[in-house]
Amino acid sequence: MTAPARTRIGRVRRVRRVRRPPVSVTRSARRLRDPSVRRSVALLRAFLREQRDPERCYSLLARDAADQVEAYGGPVRGRTVVDVGGGGGYFTREFRRRGAHAYLFEPDVRELGPEPAEGTVLADGYLLPLADGAADVCFSSNVLEHVADPATFLSELVRVTRPGGLIYVSFTNWFSPWGGHEWAPWHYLGAERARARYLRRTGRAAKHTLGENLFAVHIGPTLRQVRARDDVTVVAARSRYWPFLARTVVKVPVLREFATWNLLLVLRRCPA
Repeated sequence: MTAPARTRIGRVRRVRRVRRPPVSVTRSARRLRDPSVRRSVALLRAFLREQRDPERCYSLLARDAADQVEAYGGPVRGRTVVDVGGGGGYFTREFRRRGAHAYLFEPDVRELGPEPAEGTVLADGYLLPLADGAADVCFSSNVLEHVADPATFLSELVRVTRPGGLIYVSFTNWFSPWGGHEWAPWHYLGAERARARYLRRTGRAAKHTLGENLFAVHIGPTLRQVRARDDVTVVAARSRYWPFLARTVVKVPVLREFATWNLLLVLRRCPA
């Protein structure tokens, strides 16, 4: 996802309606215990096939994320779910498949792909066109590292969530092995060097540029920031993908910046 900071604040545009054939439910669609080795291996295998089979990869990731939301907040059927920065709409469609009233807000039309989710709204993540407390669940997967001002972005997610509602935020932190995204793990040697290496190896410029649409977001400062807020409580702070010690690794300073890989925060909006 491109950083909301690069879009016009408050710009809103509805995307044309596109019908998408339903995804068949296969063995891989069954709920996998979280955390577990089986689940982590399934996600890793799907990720390794992302370029060849993005439908399978992101559909599995969407089912897994929806399972996590329901594990922490109960069934989403009949509830309003706001997906902020969901790009291709896989998460939105999965929530709808489970009976939720799900809506996708995405700032970059290029991220929507050829078949945007029905009713998608082009809007800035810093200023969502929603009333206070409009959502039962506010969902944001792998977006925080793409915004220049994570604190303001998080505040907007909190604003549009009703008191008692759930906020799901995950992001890849900078010192994660995947922190540099397509030019990882060479970001450990410096962003410009990693981007130059990517260009030499692939013959094309990298999608992400540090300081433009990718930012060095760290786990420690983010945890301190959300714990200092008086409008949310932290339900869970854990590694999103680890098969074991998912919560423990986040508690260890320094180690967590390298070993967590992807931080999942589940927050609950405090009563007004």
